[in-house]
Amino acid sequence: MTSPLLTRPGAVAAEPPDTDIAAHYGEPAQEQRALERDAGWVDRSDRGVVRVSGPDRLSWLHSLTSQFLDAIAPGTATESLVMDTKGHIKHHMSLVDDGTAVWAHTEPGGGADLAAFLDSMRFMLRVEVEDLSESRAVLTLAGPEREARLAGIALPADTPARRTEDETDLFLPAEELVRVADELTGAGARPVGLWAYEARRIAAHRPRLGVDTDHRAIPHEMGWIGSAVHLEKGCYPGQETVARVHNLGRPPRRLVMLHLDGTAERLPEQGTAIELDGRAVGFVGSSARHHELGPIALGLVKRNVPVEADFLVDGIAAAQEVVVSPDTGANAQIDLRRRPA
Repeated sequence: MTSPLLTRPGAVAAEPPDTDIAAHYGEPAQEQRALERDAGWVDRSDRGVVRVSGPDRLSWLHSLTSQFLDAIAPGTATESLVMDTKGHIKHHMSLVDDGTAVWAHTEPGGGADLAAFLDSMRFMLRVEVEDLSESRAVLTLAGPEREARLAGIALPADTPARRTEDETDLFLPAEELVRVADELTGAGARPVGLWAYEARRIAAHRPRLGVDTDHRAIPHEMGWIGSAVHLEKGCYPGQETVARVHNLGRPPRRLVMLHLDGTAERLPEQGTAIELDGRAVGFVGSSARHHELGPIALGLVKRNVPVEADFLVDGIAAAQEVVVSPDTGANAQIDLRRRPA
């Protein structure tokens, strides 16, 4: 459903998979600066929203996902993954428990699939799963003054908030999206489009499922160990792959941030090959123009590519910044006992 905020003056629609929300509101560079210096709100109402309620919700999600969720305190923001048995990532969730239910948002169009999977795994447990993607809208506030701008806003009583170190996600009733955005604007928070938000995300080395990943991606490759995968829990789909890579081996690929040659006017498209000495060694995910760093992108390259190597991407020179070390994993301490000579 196209966001009603796309009717704001200056709004320009984003590209797939985010065509239902704004790329910018006329001044993308100034929108980026607002996120660093003051505060801005970002329309992310195309995100899928899933609500899981019931007394068994935390222990049940703990057993199905990669995060330690059993008895998590209300208001604690975290991330979690749903994987298949081979450790390939199927869903990435940004979630919070409000004391009565877990609220999660996921990639556009992903809410229905996530809810269907969870619902199929309920069995006899006391949980209820709802896909609320049509009735709830995610509005994200970012910037050092975001809580001050939010302080005087009358939010609906049933609006959960997910607060991290640098962002606040509001799970608003869809019919309240325009009103809350307008009131935040009046309180001094700037309307910010997805271009600015994505530039900030890429600069922070945060990958996005389905954009920076492919069907073979595993958590170690993407840098999601720690933030979305808890290493002190087990017995969830994909756990064997996580444990094997962590203890014995390194992932086949690694995430990098690319600093692209700023003389090119274009940005590489998602999926463009990353080339080294004329051969493909990976692919580009998301890209953006950062107001200070210039054109940047995230990419996934083979683990054995030298960390000092420079690349060519669609004819554009690109230097790499290491996000995931090629030595990630291999943490087992193995002592080989030898027979005395």
